[in-house]
Amino acid sequence: MRIQTLLNRVHPLKSFVYSDCRLELHKAGLLLVSVILPRKNGKVLCSGCGKSRRLYDRLEKRRFEFVPIWNIPVQLEYRMRRVNCPGCGVKVEKVPWADGKSHTTKAFQLFLARWARKLSWKETAESFCTSWDTVFRSVKAIVAYGLAHRNLENITAIGVDEIQYGKGHQYLTVVYQIDAGMRRLLFIGRERTAKTLLKIFREFGNERCGRLQFVCSDMWKAYLKVIRKKAPQALHVLDRFHIVQHLNKAVNQVRIDEVKQLKQDGYDEQVLKHTKYCFLKNPENLTENQAVKLDEVLSYDLKSVRAYQLKESFQFFWSYASPYWAEWYLEKWCARAMRSRLEPIKSFVGTIRRHQPLIMNWFKAKKAYSSGVVEGLNRKVNLVTRKAYGFRSYEVLEIALFHTMGELPEPEVTHRFC
Repeated sequence: MRIQTLLNRVHPLKSFVYSDCRLELHKAGLLLVSVILPRKNGKVLCSGCGKSRRLYDRLEKRRFEFVPIWNIPVQLEYRMRRVNCPGCGVKVEKVPWADGKSHTTKAFQLFLARWARKLSWKETAESFCTSWDTVFRSVKAIVAYGLAHRNLENITAIGVDEIQYGKGHQYLTVVYQIDAGMRRLLFIGRERTAKTLLKIFREFGNERCGRLQFVCSDMWKAYLKVIRKKAPQALHVLDRFHIVQHLNKAVNQVRIDEVKQLKQDGYDEQVLKHTKYCFLKNPENLTENQAVKLDEVLSYDLKSVRAYQLKESFQFFWSYASPYWAEWYLEKWCARAMRSRLEPIKSFVGTIRRHQPLIMNWFKAKKAYSSGVVEGLNRKVNLVTRKAYGFRSYEVLEIALFHTMGELPEPEVTHRFC
């Protein structure tokens, strides 16, 4: 079987033919070049309007990177033509295998983009005899197509959060779809501000915002304000993860303060040494040494012990099924915590009471939605940035995240190159 026959079978080109194939020897090794010629009766299309136009002139030969065969790089060689379009002026013709001034074929772009989900971008480039920049441009093109053709209808639940990237206090605002049948990245906004989230909601559209039934977020005031304004009909569920995180910070602060107080009073502060994670971890996650240390500390009458006991009793709040009885238990727990005379714990109670209606929405949503899903997706962000190997800008990070987590549609091809 000839190479031309194989190419015609897997990558047919309307109005063009593969006329010749030859091997060339380069410094990097062998290179397979396939020459493309236009059919005599084929139409010349304007790249601006896509209509058939009169031939103007011919340009120099140009080569386009194609999918490797037997790990031999393949290039398609073609002498581009220009047309004289009444509406667009003199334009280079439109060809079916590439867009614009790209020297990479659409098939190769999709091939690299699919492999870039499995390997790092650097490994993808090395495996298929190309450059990191070519992989990046390929992923960028596929992401651009996916964003233009994705379906944003029938979204009923979203999660809003922020993630840190780069050095210093650089944050991204991220919005995920967290419906049971689809969990994906919807939007990314630079910086963690109310303006950024408001811009995202405007891009989403008022009609789609009106169809939202559930929104999950943390307790940051800017997010609460924007969500209340743009999706007032949705049940706003506060993030359980961050509530527990605030309580853990309060417990740890009690421990820190008590260590300082014991040292000032001349008592042995070593009793609380290495107990941070003993207090913060769930009992089932403790190591053997941590469990022994915790049993020893619990025998003392310490403020840290009281704070730990309050933390453990708070976990029963999440076990209730009825919103009524869950709220009853929360009120009892808050009253008990306020009598503890532990200032960090009392501060946490104040936070809970300010956001109590939104916290109770988790039970009204029948525990089906929480930001636990969002936190799981956030962890994937770290894997994505690690796989990108070499991104230096927000644009590259945004493309990498949408490529891996956006569940974007891909262009249709006549053959799946594996």
